[in-house]
Amino acid sequence: MPLQFFVGGNFKMNPTSRGQKESIIDALNYADLDSTTEIVIAPPSLYLIPLKEKVRKEIQVSAQNCFFKDSGAFTGETRRVNRTPAQLVDAQIPYVILGHSERRSIFNETSELVAKKTKAALNATLRVILCVGETLEEREAGQTAAVVQKQLQAVVDVLQESDWSGVVIAYEPVWAIGTGKVATSAQAQEAHLDIRTFLSGVVSPAVAENTRIIYGGSVTAANCKELSTQPDVNGFLVGGASLKPEFVDIINARRN
Repeated sequence: MPLQFFVGGNFKMNPTSRGQKESIIDALNYADLDSTTEIVIAPPSLYLIPLKEKVRKEIQVSAQNCFFKDSGAFTGETRRVNRTPAQLVDAQIPYVILGHSERRSIFNETSELVAKKTKAALNATLRVILCVGETLEEREAGQTAAVVQKQLQAVVDVLQESDWSGVVIAYEPVWAIGTGKVATSAQAQEAHLDIRTFLSGVVSPAVAENTRIIYGGSVTAANCKELSTQPDVNGFLVGGASLKPEFVDIINARRN
């Protein structure tokens, strides 16, 4: 059975006002959206609950990060990492993004820490959008597969096979995030197939077959249709374009 197409919108530290947030949500609420696509949006922490209460029911909401503890003396972590797994579950937020390259590079999150957070989130019944990807230097050195496999291996080491049903893998080449550069459809397909082959070998063929692998990195209305035709591209994680009207076109990329 084909995997359900998945489109996520990572708002990052946007929008900067409640008025802008209302405009974005109004546009989605009144848009004609492909009912066969799973849609998830990830606003800043401050807007998680108000946005969830206003957005149409077909659109799910995700946190952009979480901690690996459910509570405790961790001053500032609520603000910095978008709440704990238990708090997100209590607020009926179903998804969390973990391992984004900005967390890895700016905040020095290791693959082991990302794995620890992933296990904690899944244990709390959250679903995880797990981000992996290589830098331009690593791609030019022919290390894409090795880098991505190392990032994934840390997660493989702490999960049970059954845990993978709650994971969506987002392949996001760092060199394509917010740069206007985008992997060609052939490059995206190659990386996604490498990930699926890796999962088949280190977890199981069933997990490899049933795990959605989505592409992120300067996805726009102009390039989404070609990318969506690749057999191992099961959707997108969209950054800047998720704040614009073209996000609707990306959601509808698989429509004829």
